Amino acid sequence: MPLALLALTLSAFAIGTTEFVIVGLIPTIAADLGVSLPGAGLLVSLYALSVAIGAPLLTALTGRVPRKLLLAGLMALFTVGNLVAWRAPGYEALIVARVLTGLAHGVFFSVGSIIATTLVPKDKAASAIATMFSGMTVAFVAGIPLGTFIGQHVGWRATFLVVALFGLVAFIGAVAFVPRRLPHAEPAPLLRQFRVLAQPRLLLVFAMTAVGYGGSLIAFTYMAPLLEQRAGFTPSQVSLVLVGYGVSVAFGNVWGGKLADRVGPVKALKHIFLLLALVLLVLTFTVQHPWLTVLTMLAWGAVAFGNVPGLQVYVVKQARHFAPDAADVAAGFNIAAFNLGVAGGASLGGLIVAHGGLGHTPWIAALVTLGAYALTAFSGALDRRAGLPARTAEPVEFAH
Repeated sequence: MPLALLALTLSAFAIGTTEFVIVGLIPTIAADLGVSLPGAGLLVSLYALSVAIGAPLLTALTGRVPRKLLLAGLMALFTVGNLVAWRAPGYEALIVARVLTGLAHGVFFSVGSIIATTLVPKDKAASAIATMFSGMTVAFVAGIPLGTFIGQHVGWRATFLVVALFGLVAFIGAVAFVPRRLPHAEPAPLLRQFRVLAQPRLLLVFAMTAVGYGGSLIAFTYMAPLLEQRAGFTPSQVSLVLVGYGVSVAFGNVWGGKLADRVGPVKALKHIFLLLALVLLVLTFTVQHPWLTVLTMLAWGAVAFGNVPGLQVYVVKQARHFAPDAADVAAGFNIAAFNLGVAGGASLGGLIVAHGGLGHTPWIAALVTLGAYALTAFSGALDRRAGLPARTAEPVEFAH
């Protein structure tokens, strides 16, 4: 593996860890800063909004910046953001830190995959992208549980310090190993980008993405409080459950991609959304029983993010039919839709916790996920009416 690609993979690992590690630390942060659980959960929403809004805007604005300089600058911003979180004197400062790191996240994944393809021969491009995004998978398996463990035993600030150190290593790797002159095409102007939003069929896919990905976040954001307050796990046990959940996520992402290749994205997404809704509904009843909770969590991980490959493949397929000159822009907006789903799901989860209680988050998440199933079925019916093929030859990538 080229050392520059290893630096990109480490960057993806650090960014993936900092995005969702806060899920395991919400009870700890809420207690330490004197805010409510929904207030702590807002840190997930604001991060995701920064990614969704910042990615298209900053990617377009930095189009003329040399790729190596941009990459190093992004990792420097990411590191500073986590250092601000480490030293945050209060809740407001932590919000600023989350916004800073979210901005770095959005632009990194917009340009990082393109940089990865320039580091290897053309016939290895897909493998290079997959290698870089494997950093996100490792974050779920190891980074998030480890960060949660550190935060629960040493303090949540220590978690952000450790992530900042990973960011610093990634920054050094970018400076030392990424080639100085990397070819790159300037991103489409903002006006052309937003023309994609005038395509109703693409808007439908973006809605599928936001609702389907965001539905699970209603309960996922409050996973740690559910495990501690409902299932009766200790903070250390929560870290172990998160390890199992992360392994299931890694399996589910691969399984979801293969299913989309085999039966087509629409059919795969319908299966996954139904399974996800069922698991979330079951969690409503099993969360009072520790061992049943563990089994349900493993099942949840296996389908929670299995929709990501199918959704990303489907938007590229639709874009190449309905907006053939803007497929790359549509894929970028779909990543924004993922993060709008995160923001919306986390915010709705906070409202449910504030006004109804933790125990209602899983079954409401199941209902929202069924809404994604309905949107997918509707889009599939429109495809059949238009005579579009069910399958696509597009490569499957994890995008976030």
